Amino acid sequence: MPASSEAPSPRSGKNAKAPTKTAGGSALRARMDQLKRTWHVLKQNTLAMVGLGLLVFFVVVALGSFFYPGPSESMTLYCGTYLSTATGCVKVCTYAAPELSPGAGCYLVSSLESSLVPPTITLSPLSIGPLPLGSLAPIPGNGLFYNIAAGLIKGAPWSLGISVTIVGSGALIGMLLGALSGFNGGTVDEVIMRITDIFLSIPGLLLVLVLLAVLSAALGSGLSFLGRVGVLVGAFVITWWPLYTRLVRGQALVVREQKYVEAAKAGGAGPGRILRKHILPNVTFPVLVQFSLDVGTVPLLLGVIVFLGFPIWPATPFPEWGTLSAISVENLETFVLDCATPGITCTFPWWQILFPGLTVFLFAISVNFFADGLRDALDPRLRR
Repeated sequence: MPASSEAPSPRSGKNAKAPTKTAGGSALRARMDQLKRTWHVLKQNTLAMVGLGLLVFFVVVALGSFFYPGPSESMTLYCGTYLSTATGCVKVCTYAAPELSPGAGCYLVSSLESSLVPPTITLSPLSIGPLPLGSLAPIPGNGLFYNIAAGLIKGAPWSLGISVTIVGSGALIGMLLGALSGFNGGTVDEVIMRITDIFLSIPGLLLVLVLLAVLSAALGSGLSFLGRVGVLVGAFVITWWPLYTRLVRGQALVVREQKYVEAAKAGGAGPGRILRKHILPNVTFPVLVQFSLDVGTVPLLLGVIVFLGFPIWPATPFPEWGTLSAISVENLETFVLDCATPGITCTFPWWQILFPGLTVFLFAISVNFFADGLRDALDPRLRR
């Protein structure tokens, strides 16, 4: 009787995990191909590439600000030599009459306002001096001023970091709650959505101001600088997550009815795995686009809070883009009234409003341009 021999099983031995590795490699290649297609569509959008270029520039400035001299939590206080006897500030050579110029490196100021130093217009980087974008006078008339360029450079990491932290934390909380609400439905959906409706019914800026007042009073005046920033971020996050919860819930309601979700349930996948592998990955793209749109609004809101007179920073002015813009607008009334009075020679500090405002505007418009292009690149219907 011939000896019976069994053919070796294709899943036995060292090759047992080969199909899994092959499947994993195919999935990775498919994902990389999708990213390449997205980038191909994105780079054809001129406005999106302009926005991306501006964002890269802001990130480079934020990283380079850590090598900028001086502390990052405050700005250097300057005072001019013309009509100024102040102490505790960095002296800058200033003069009032053009014919009385002391020489190179000195700044012409208004004879009525010794703190108004215009921008230095020169093509030589060696003669720009300490105030290339002009001065910012927090209190007109006292002869003290700050460097706008230094404030914008030092403010880059604060504005970008606070914006990304606030919107990112709100988006993460909203994604988790929205996915749970849309996938489970029933009582879970009802409870989460009613809490979300309560927060959405309160004006966001008003809620931030109330939370800042309550948290600051509860934690006391001994709150550290980073603690104050943490309170600010926490107050914004509490008001930011409901929008993402609504957005993700609507997407989750659509995704949970797809056939691949039903197949996963039939295959024995638990709720946690379905949420992690199917629901959350398919609601990420709308969240990413909304995230891009929201990041540019945070410096504007910070400026509004400072303009309303709420003390959110330990020093004034604080090197943050929205804060510098708010201070320049606060001083606008003083200079406008002076210039509107007949017979009074005045100097309008246009640079105090232009450069901080232009920085905030470029940051907001860059993320909007990039978000619009990213939305078009991620939409399969627009790829065809």
